[in-house]
Amino acid sequence: MSTRENSKLTIVGAGSVGASVAYAALIRGSARHVALYDIATEKVEAEVLDLAHGTQFIDSSDITGGSDLSVVEGSHVVVITAGAKQRPGQTRTDLAATNAGIIEGMMPGLLAAAPDAVYMLVTNPCDVMTVIAAEMSGLPHSRVFSSGTVLDTSRLRWKLAQRAGVSTSSVHAHIVGEHGDTEFALWDEAMIGTVPILEWEADGHPRMTADELEQIAVDVRDAAYRVIKGKGVTNYAIGLSSARIVEAILQDQRAVLPVSSVLHDFHGIDGIALSVPSIVGETGAVPIRNTPFSPRELEKLSASAQALAAVTASVRS
Repeated sequence: MSTRENSKLTIVGAGSVGASVAYAALIRGSARHVALYDIATEKVEAEVLDLAHGTQFIDSSDITGGSDLSVVEGSHVVVITAGAKQRPGQTRTDLAATNAGIIEGMMPGLLAAAPDAVYMLVTNPCDVMTVIAAEMSGLPHSRVFSSGTVLDTSRLRWKLAQRAGVSTSSVHAHIVGEHGDTEFALWDEAMIGTVPILEWEADGHPRMTADELEQIAVDVRDAAYRVIKGKGVTNYAIGLSSARIVEAILQDQRAVLPVSSVLHDFHGIDGIALSVPSIVGETGAVPIRNTPFSPRELEKLSASAQALAAVTASVRS
């Protein structure tokens, strides 16, 4: 499926994450035109120059950018990465108040420059930022969502693939809920190939236990903390996962991805952004309402919603 003709992706924020999204999008050919916007003129111009120096080695995408809002004009997708970064030992929700102020300050200008774009939040805590951005924009909630647990799901599938002795693409499992400490895996529907996950076994790879799966989920939940402790930031994998979501939009793939959008009457949840399997295409993201949840999984989804509701309320107060 080809990318929309003359498509334009703008990444807001030229830090480690924003630059990684731009780099991944260029290499993958996610959009015909990639732009990088940041108010830090010297930083953004240096990142654009560094990326532009490598355009001989990619297909047909180009890179532009700068510190003037005109950079954003004509965008089909705007990915927002700007914000304070998560420090070692700091949770994503600790960032809420600071980054909510940043999102509130930038949304009016972005909307004026690109009123028809689909907006994707990467800034953490991305679920809370999605609610803030959706309320400020007045756009349909399908057009304002976050990368959610797409990266967490990739982490999960990678670990399961290693354990099962198969390719990552052969693992069908999702992390849902908050992109953070209350996220959880949908184990009841998880499969390796066509085999339920607890029934999978192969030479050298005995069956997994429920306790083992729960430990894998904990490792996935805490993966970002481990990376941040070692290198100060997570950037490469979120760059790749963001580029993947952008492709689903610009190519109207209608791909099923666990992005986070503001939910309405979703198993009793209203006004909170949580990651659930959603159809992602040119008009944005639409949650799949008949996604099956066991009673225990519904309890976890509700707990995730309650945790985010408290953080969102604290940002508003």
